[in-house]
Amino acid sequence: MQHDIIVIGGSYAGMAAALQLVRARKSVLVIDEGRRRNRHASHSHGFLGQDGVDPGEIAATARRQLEAYPTLTWLDGRAESVTGQVDDFTVVASDGTHHRGRRILFAIGVSDQLPAIAGLVERWGKSVFHCPYCHGYELGQGRIGVIASGPIPASHLKLLTDWGSVTLLVNGAMELDDEARAAMQQYGIAIETASIERIEGGADVRTADGRLLHFAGLFAVPRCAPSSPLAEAAGCALEETPMGVQLHVDAENKTSVTGIFACGDAASAPHSVSLAVGNGAMAGIQLHRSLVWPETVAPAHEATAHR
Repeated sequence: MQHDIIVIGGSYAGMAAALQLVRARKSVLVIDEGRRRNRHASHSHGFLGQDGVDPGEIAATARRQLEAYPTLTWLDGRAESVTGQVDDFTVVASDGTHHRGRRILFAIGVSDQLPAIAGLVERWGKSVFHCPYCHGYELGQGRIGVIASGPIPASHLKLLTDWGSVTLLVNGAMELDDEARAAMQQYGIAIETASIERIEGGADVRTADGRLLHFAGLFAVPRCAPSSPLAEAAGCALEETPMGVQLHVDAENKTSVTGIFACGDAASAPHSVSLAVGNGAMAGIQLHRSLVWPETVAPAHEATAHR
């Protein structure tokens, strides 16, 4: 059997794309290994109609709704390789099965490369966050610590002051000249230059000089990269962004390989559940258009690949 579209990655963006396609009565195969990026978070915020809901519940509900459509096939597993060309791709899954599709959609998400600080990984998504729009309100305008992993302009930190009093934890990751310090002071941002030894309790920071700094929550800026090398192995170009490396796509979600599309966190920024859903829905529409009007399937212009 040849599917119209094979979606690799069945989190929010992948499912949003699949929904548009099955409603257009296209045959869709979703291959997903069940590792959502926000699996560590207990609540999802900022998503209209789902504010405060467990993100796992949102995903499970979406899957149940998708599986009500007869043209949807779901495979729990991992895609191992993608070969072929437009209208005749083959995906090999981790169970050894081979699947043919006319189009491929990578909705593979990203992996977060977190600062190497003891106690941070265990608190990621619980008391250490990356998105204030997703988690800032729940901090109750308390003290917020921002862990630097590189230069952060004072103007970016100013944004966080709407959610609480902000302290920049330099942690040896950036240099502050007099101009930068003056800007921080102007915005009411405190500066802590001592190195971080570890994170304790909920979001308390133990400094190298032995002090314990108490915060309602911490924000870190991880460097992101696609969670799987599969798209790059299939020939899709990558590009550098301020948040890390992502798949290069054009305005129609096309990658540099004809017939292969991408959406979600691996192909767009910034990142949140609602943005992933919107981007995925648009990708589904663009995939459908490429099937109806095959002359529109030409790829994005080749980007300078990051290898």
